[in-house]
Amino acid sequence: MRRSSSLLEAIWLRVAAPATGVVFGMAVAGAIVLTSPNATANSALDSDYGYERTWNAALRMLRVDLGLKVIEKDEANGYLLFEYHSSEGGNKVSQGSLELVRAKDGDGPIHVIVQLPQMPRYHEQVIVDQLQRKMHMEYGDPPPHKPPAPPPGDAGAE
Repeated sequence: MRRSSSLLEAIWLRVAAPATGVVFGMAVAGAIVLTSPNATANSALDSDYGYERTWNAALRMLRVDLGLKVIEKDEANGYLLFEYHSSEGGNKVSQGSLELVRAKDGDGPIHVIVQLPQMPRYHEQVIVDQLQRKMHMEYGDPPPHKPPAPPPGDAGAE
């Protein structure tokens, strides 16, 4: 009986123990892959500087300040596509977009959205923060909001 238990121990040490380690290693690798740091959200800001100023500052920031290649731009529809280089990624280039959305009433703030889907979210936030600083440095404080027009009076009231 002693001999068969030592035989089972030998089999366990040679086959089952390494196989268990491989299974656990694959489980850890799967968990890492499924929780990758790629961004799924985006970063945004509301600009009170108006569409033209925000567009011009965003384009200059990407091309001149950051030295990024703008692949496509459409001022009428409010988007820029660019190649993003990160010091973390070595020579890796990832695609990015910057979108400007006008307010529905035409007089509200411009909503600016930055997306870098292959990078962690903080890269997007750095671009948003830099754009906000750039506009404040170049244009000063944003113009004050116009008060909303009063509703028309009741035609029958005096």
